[in-house]
Amino acid sequence: MKKEILVRAREVFDTEIAGVMTVRDNLGESFKLLVERCMKTISAGGKLVLTGVGKSGYIGKKIAATLSSVGSPAVFMHPVEARHGDLGIMQKNDLLIALSYSGETEELLAVLTPAKRLGVELVSITASHESSLGRMSDLVVEMPVPKEACPFNLAPTTTTTALLVLGDALAMVLLDEQGFTKSDYGRLHPGGAIGRMVTLRAEDIMRGRDRSAIVGRDATVRDAIIRMSAARCGSAIIEDAEHRLLGIFTDGDLRRWAEKDLSVLERTMAEVMTPNPVAVRADQLAVEVLKVLESRHVDDIVVTDADGFVAGFIDVQDLPGLKLM
Repeated sequence: MKKEILVRAREVFDTEIAGVMTVRDNLGESFKLLVERCMKTISAGGKLVLTGVGKSGYIGKKIAATLSSVGSPAVFMHPVEARHGDLGIMQKNDLLIALSYSGETEELLAVLTPAKRLGVELVSITASHESSLGRMSDLVVEMPVPKEACPFNLAPTTTTTALLVLGDALAMVLLDEQGFTKSDYGRLHPGGAIGRMVTLRAEDIMRGRDRSAIVGRDATVRDAIIRMSAARCGSAIIEDAEHRLLGIFTDGDLRRWAEKDLSVLERTMAEVMTPNPVAVRADQLAVEVLKVLESRHVDDIVVTDADGFVAGFIDVQDLPGLKLM
């Protein structure tokens, strides 16, 4: 009788989690040496070349993409294509990282000797240093797992998951070792929303003073509404004579005041404003601004310059147009 669907699905999760935990617990000196060799390669202007066949090859492509995106130049080289010219990807300062759980994949083994003749070091990530791949390698990072999630213990499941996580661990450790920053990340991702969030700053996405409704503390609600309508925004910024931030008054505040006081139009900003509103500096990254907007549950946020003077404001409704939301 077939097992209930969710029971079987959870068994797969449990098996793969156990495999990842086993690899984590077995991390040791060989992984540290791999990091050192990667750093040496990158410092010398070389790149990390990952290679593998089948499921390991697919994981290798993902690992290479992740490494490159966080500052560790990497490419994937298919072993079969490498024997027909793609071996030219390799340069003397590069580091070759071969992926094969069994360590006996013929197509992979066939390209390793020609690759080593180019003078590159070979690191393998495999189940055992006693495998054919392990014996050919200058360094072996072993990652034995208890069993595959496949009922026949054949289809690569736990092993590929563990390899993927090991690749992520390598990428993140190298990120730390190189001091890779958010700004660095943004420079490598200029075309996407992530890149914009970590390269654009508040001053790049704000409405300046000329497009903001800015009034003094003695201005009336009527004055503020006129300014808000002219600027087509949902809030008025209140500042003192030196342009320092005092408070904010929103259209939501107007509705709440009108419910209890219909003469609110003649009240001054000093009476109705919310003092000390949420504000960000003009040089703060867009990603930090988004976090403030989400955590404080506000639609408008005041932007101040380095000296604390009102520079403008950010309207959450502008962000989709800037492809930040």
